[in-house]
Amino acid sequence: MTTTLPPAPGTAAARPAAASSAVEESRPDAPVHIRPVIRFRSSRPDLLLCAALLAAILLVQGWNITHFPTLSDDEGTYLAQAWAVQQGDGLAHYTYWYDHPPLGWIQIAFLTWLPSLIAPETMTVASMRFAMLLVSAACAVLLYVLARRLFLPRWAAGLAMLLFGLSPLSVVLQREIFLDNIAVMWMLLAFCLAASPSRHLWHHFAAGLAAATSVLTKETMLVVLPALLVTMWRHSHPDTRKYAVTGAITACALIGLSYPLFALLNNELFPGPGHVSLIDGIRYQMGREGSGSIFDPGSGSHGVFRSWLYYDRVLPLGGLAGAALLLVTLRWSVTARALAGPSLVVAILALVAMRPSGYLPAMYVIQALPFLALVLAGGTASVAHAVLRRDFRPLWRLRWGDPQGAAGRVRGEAPAQRPRLGTGIRWAVAGILAVAAAAYVVPRWYDGNRAALTVDANGPYRAAASWLQDEVPDPSSARVLVDDALWLDLVHDGFEPGTGAIWFYKADLDPAVTKTMPRGWRDLDYVVSSPTVRRDAVDLPNVKAALEHSKPVAVFGDGEDRIEIRRIAGGAR
Repeated sequence: MTTTLPPAPGTAAARPAAASSAVEESRPDAPVHIRPVIRFRSSRPDLLLCAALLAAILLVQGWNITHFPTLSDDEGTYLAQAWAVQQGDGLAHYTYWYDHPPLGWIQIAFLTWLPSLIAPETMTVASMRFAMLLVSAACAVLLYVLARRLFLPRWAAGLAMLLFGLSPLSVVLQREIFLDNIAVMWMLLAFCLAASPSRHLWHHFAAGLAAATSVLTKETMLVVLPALLVTMWRHSHPDTRKYAVTGAITACALIGLSYPLFALLNNELFPGPGHVSLIDGIRYQMGREGSGSIFDPGSGSHGVFRSWLYYDRVLPLGGLAGAALLLVTLRWSVTARALAGPSLVVAILALVAMRPSGYLPAMYVIQALPFLALVLAGGTASVAHAVLRRDFRPLWRLRWGDPQGAAGRVRGEAPAQRPRLGTGIRWAVAGILAVAAAAYVVPRWYDGNRAALTVDANGPYRAAASWLQDEVPDPSSARVLVDDALWLDLVHDGFEPGTGAIWFYKADLDPAVTKTMPRGWRDLDYVVSSPTVRRDAVDLPNVKAALEHSKPVAVFGDGEDRIEIRRIAGGAR
């Protein structure tokens, strides 16, 4: 006869079902999907919180948006290319070459289509920045949804949204018409689909499509794809995981290959005489002069890094610390495992930025901003959870297999006594930490955002555009060398696109323009000397000669940021 012994005290058989479930959730190999599923669209508290935070973010980002920061040539280039798409003049306002995939400014053309249709003269860089508020709003909402799908509590999801939307670094960079902002929106959508609680196959296929769209918007998002794959792997159902991942990779690859296929069909994939080529564009990007290491105080990369920290130290450094905390506690923290994908994004982008050679543009950090905010909020949630536990244990004692923890109880071992903190003490500690963090962050963010909300940095550009409109007697026949931040202003004022208003790079680099200038700089009437023109004229012979053989007739602003309108001696007029 078989004798059945009663279960030993503390074993799994003796525990209630609820206790057994709690231990299961603490296991490092327990699937993430055992957590409660959050349905954003049906959660009234989530909808109300997200809407309130979104209103605050859009108010801060939209206030003074046309005046700060200073207009950049990159913004003007993308908007001018979008204008060319709207006009049906091709993929760019000059000869398109394979610098970036054109999908980015095709989307900008869609965003600015209605304003340009109602009032064409308003399609200038400053006014069209309002279109980027739509992108910022979409990114903020998607970040909140992603945080909830990765099982962050509601307050932590709101914190991530605020960190992303109100950081001075975000306020400055998200206002500008950059391809990176649009690419980030698509990548956040891809992560939301990859972490979908429904886990339908089409969600993962759609995640692959969104990821490919992100890469075709800004090709540098390619390095983020491994982290997206990690998120998809963790959140897909084990029974259909191989189909989900295979389908997502296939969808991403097929859409991504449309770009080289486009070049091939246009006979522009390989280098050859008389046309641009995709391979030449790749060679240029891979072979461009690097800006040095961020650890070298004299390098350009270090200067870019310092400019990020000038606006905000909290999000970049705090996000890196949050990612490090989550990656270190990956084996025993459920939150860390849920945020493995975003943490990996931060790690990858940080490693790319810290490489000893290579080019580091100022807008590179845009790709990391939402993930920095997410892992910082996740790290904060992990610390809060550790502080507010009834049975207080340090994070390093939470590993599965601790003989004094859950595994010890399964084996029937008597657990060691752990210090118990009273509810009041735990909440007092949490409150002190929260107040200390707010006291550190709020004054710094107030100072960082004050310039964005009050300073008019674009007065010289507006004055220069007004002078050219009023003082040039016949804009239709005048030829002006200008940066792209002013190019559309001149086109709306009657200057001939491409040959009357000339983007200064093209005077030396585009054969379609140089053939209209048989005498070189002598075929020009004016050159508008902006900081960008003065900086890059060193490598552009016609632009350099135009500056050397001209005299200022109007100067707006002072110092390095001044805008000079210079009449060329012996020019066309």
